[in-house]
Amino acid sequence: MSDDYVVPRNFRLLEELEKGEKGTGDGLCSYGLDDSVDDPVNMEYWLGTIFGPGHTAHENRIYSLRIFCGKNYPNQPPKIKFVSQISMHGVDPDTGVVNAEQIGVLKNWRPSITLLTLLKELRSEMASTQNRKRAQPAEGLEFPASIARPGERSESMPW
Repeated sequence: MSDDYVVPRNFRLLEELEKGEKGTGDGLCSYGLDDSVDDPVNMEYWLGTIFGPGHTAHENRIYSLRIFCGKNYPNQPPKIKFVSQISMHGVDPDTGVVNAEQIGVLKNWRPSITLLTLLKELRSEMASTQNRKRAQPAEGLEFPASIARPGERSESMPW
């Protein structure tokens, strides 16, 4: 997909949904629509999964994320929040919200970047020098449910 050609939002999201359902990729990252949301027609709320990279503090862990593709996606990056607790540069330690200014793929966003590419880049970030050996919270912990679930929307975050 070229950066010059703009695909309408819903077509792009349908294409991503199809790829997500087929499981195209290496199996280390996956994503799909969040079916717990009352209005799936707008395809705004997505769930993602990242298997922690080997030989890091994230090895053998499975991380769940929430992804919000707003009305301007893919021209603007989605908002991302880890549901699974993680200690990682660029992720708020209290909420799990990913800071777009601290994660390269979001900071340098282009409309051609897909949800799968985004998840793969977050996985690569886990293996970076600043994150690979960082002490992690106990496995299985999640950020507070009131923050992790959609529906409690604010001006700054859609969840």
